Amino acid sequence: MKRILLICCLFITYAAVAQVKSTNDPAEKAKGLQKQLKLTDAQATKIATIYKESSQQFDKIKAAEKGNTNKISADLAPLRTATIKKIKALLTPAQAVKYDKLVKQSTTAAGSGWSDGWTAASTN
Repeated sequence: MKRILLICCLFITYAAVAQVKSTNDPAEKAKGLQKQLKLTDAQATKIATIYKESSQQFDKIKAAEKGNTNKISADLAPLRTATIKKIKALLTPAQAVKYDKLVKQSTTAAGSGWSDGWTAASTN
């Protein structure tokens, strides 16, 4: 009986992982956003660059603050805001509305997802 339960748990875990893909790679994250918002290739390329720059800034902040999570969080807020602003500047008005919804959904789901270049975003 325990084996059957274990097998069921493993199957459910595998199915959940297979269904929800996430990526921290800026180019892959931009491709995911391209699918979500129907971006052009040019928009996706520019957004990948924004995500990459954002990720590099995150790494610098993290290194400078040496694990002080309160300070890191405070320093990341303006970076996240700037990243969102740069991305929205590339979007059409319709894409911007969808992007705002994605950012709002991903931030409330214990992450920041589409609003930065350093965390994973769900690409269902």
